[in-house]
Amino acid sequence: MTRHGDRPFAVADAVAAAKAVGVQRIIHVACDVESIRRVEDVIDPHPEVAAAVAIHPNDAARLHARGELAAAYDVVEAAVAHPKVVAVGETGLDYFRTEESGRPAQEASFRWHIDLAKRHGLVLQIHDRDAHDDVLRVLDEQGAPEHVVLHCFSGDAHFAEQCLDRGFYLSYAGVVTFANSSGLREALSVTPLERVLVETDAPFLAPHPWRGHPSASYLIPTTVRSMAGVLGVPAPDLCQAIDETVARIYRPWG
Repeated sequence: MTRHGDRPFAVADAVAAAKAVGVQRIIHVACDVESIRRVEDVIDPHPEVAAAVAIHPNDAARLHARGELAAAYDVVEAAVAHPKVVAVGETGLDYFRTEESGRPAQEASFRWHIDLAKRHGLVLQIHDRDAHDDVLRVLDEQGAPEHVVLHCFSGDAHFAEQCLDRGFYLSYAGVVTFANSSGLREALSVTPLERVLVETDAPFLAPHPWRGHPSASYLIPTTVRSMAGVLGVPAPDLCQAIDETVARIYRPWG
């Protein structure tokens, strides 16, 4: 579940559909000010649902231009006090949607969120679009938190190895199932089981054969089966490894 699935009337249906196919826990990503303010309405009624909160990189550039970024930080800082907020994210760099003039604000926001995750002992979930080298540079300069997850990992095997060498975790979405994603599957193939996570990036990137439809947590088994084939392991073994990783790096919930 993501910031796009936070309407209260839709949450119960999404959780029920996920549970029906064996998805036991969900991290709802709230990465704009309004969804962060509503995050308790999403996570409190549902034991299975925790949250990650941050100001998305593209929003950071826009808020900075309007002089509103500092106030947005206050909203994030207040939200991480909730015991079911288990991560800081999505934060990072997006060079696809934000023009070069907005990149300094993105980087400053990224550094602020890195510090927030370290201060609160939370997982850092990174949005990286067309910015691989600078994402690693900022993390190296700032000092990464104990647990870093590359959300919707989009790099090749070389970038995967650079991330893995730093102790990071790689989260794969439905795009790994697409016919034209051979490079991403090569990245997955070099990722140890204990560093693999899976996600929806809902409502985008539904796995094949549902590509073009809204993505949601009930489609996770489709992505997992494809990933298991790439890794050469039974799907239940991959599920167990992912469950163990989640339990190891995130606060307990559900």
